[in-house]
Amino acid sequence: MPAASDPAAPAPPPTPELPHTWRPFGPRIAGAAAAVALVVVAVVCWFSFDAETRAAFTTFQRLTMAFLILLAFAAMFALVRSRVVAERDQLVVINGYRRHAYSWAEIVSVSLPPGAPWVTLDLADGTSVAVMGIQGSDGARARTAVRQLRGLVDGLTR
Repeated sequence: MPAASDPAAPAPPPTPELPHTWRPFGPRIAGAAAAVALVVVAVVCWFSFDAETRAAFTTFQRLTMAFLILLAFAAMFALVRSRVVAERDQLVVINGYRRHAYSWAEIVSVSLPPGAPWVTLDLADGTSVAVMGIQGSDGARARTAVRQLRGLVDGLTR
């Protein structure tokens, strides 16, 4: 078959300018929607009670409910704040409330297997690190981010 009939391979995305930040799109939308839904449900439930039922709630019960709502917000915020920041000398991975910085030389490979929830970094010491800032559920956006990150790893470690 002539070479001209071969389908063209997609061109690799250009290496982004540094510093560059990747954030998950789908989980950020889901987190915001869940936060709004939580507030709406809590308010509707509270006002659907008659005055006598609302008065029956003790201060401890109200504080417990407020604590549970704040706990749900904290969990959603942890997912929403996840990101990956490529800087000139390091890659910063923020998963929830934890921050890790890796020099480019530490990163051996970047992978996002089909069906995986997020990217995985293989490190020179033989360990693997989850990168929740690039979510597999983002589809083509995630695949582009993985190709860009691989390009940076290849370009900055050699």
